Amino acid sequence: MAQDEICQHIRDIKELKTADKYECAECVKIGSDWVHLRTCQTCGVTLCCDQSPNKHMTAHFHATDHPVVISSEPGEQWLYCYKDDTFAEYG
Repeated sequence: MAQDEICQHIRDIKELKTADKYECAECVKIGSDWVHLRTCQTCGVTLCCDQSPNKHMTAHFHATDHPVVISSEPGEQWLYCYKDDTFAEYG
């Protein structure tokens, strides 16, 4: 992807925040399961994706306005910006 096609929110990320634990912090609190995990690049929290029953990362974005997440899935190297609906790969 050309640099000019990547949104400013993603371009502003200089160092990736990665998951401390391979779990959704909110699902653990309520005893729920998750499908995939994402890590917020503003605060570093790791939460579940929209394919998961509780969609905690999207709820986190709506509550905090933190725009960029990375996939916390092994082998995946991409970022997503909620505000601009933009993906970018890294690696």
